[in-house]
Amino acid sequence: MQKLQNKIAFITGATGGIGAGIARAFAREGAHLLITGRNADKLNAL
Repeated sequence: MQKLQNKIAFITGATGGIGAGIARAFAREGAHLLITGRNADKLNAL
């Protein structure tokens, strides 16, 4: 299901823990993501 299709999510702390998990889950559901975090390499890998 694409429950979040055509929605935008701004996620802070997306380089680890809950933030990373939420970013992955929202992406699977079709959301467009704006993500921030302290580690640029981890953000690029996400």
